Amino acid sequence: MNTSKRGMLVVSAVVAVGVCAAVVAQYARSGAADRASLGRQSGAQLEQLAAGGAVDAALSGVSDVTLQGGPLAQAAGTSPSITVYKSPMCGCCSKWVEHLEANGFAVTVIDTEEMSAIKSRYGVGPELESCHTGLVDGYVIEGHVPADLILKLLEERPSIAGIAVPGMPTGSPGMEVPSGQKDPYDVLAFDKDGNTKVYARR
Repeated sequence: MNTSKRGMLVVSAVVAVGVCAAVVAQYARSGAADRASLGRQSGAQLEQLAAGGAVDAALSGVSDVTLQGGPLAQAAGTSPSITVYKSPMCGCCSKWVEHLEANGFAVTVIDTEEMSAIKSRYGVGPELESCHTGLVDGYVIEGHVPADLILKLLEERPSIAGIAVPGMPTGSPGMEVPSGQKDPYDVLAFDKDGNTKVYARR
């Protein structure tokens, strides 16, 4: 599904949600005599949306438009969901998970000793590797990437495989130190062919 069609589905589906919410509110305020007419009017509005395919697509489980963690979730204000693979003994990984949760992410943590296999499976090359790997709405998140940049990625939806903070820069999310030291670092975007470019600098 291309970006324009996905955007149309998201907007239309959110409009459908808004129509439903408005109908419920108006229904609560109306008297019994008005409710039958109100029901007919709201049904006609939803039929118009369905004619464009948006309601059917939203309700049929289209993979590109998911409520949890996807573009529709962002539009509806739902917390984005991310799955994080990490070593059971990694303390800074756990701190990064706390950073994500503090910024509104719903995090599923999978502890594993097979991190090399995970990184290989999702196209994280040696030059990009850090201690943990996340998956969010079709993107790979490698290392101590700040939460605001993940949200930016989900909003912009560029045609890349993911973003990464190689290594473990001091002062990055989950790598804070008591002295407050913060080393500058690059957040890299990478594609499925292993090409990289600077996505942001911190």
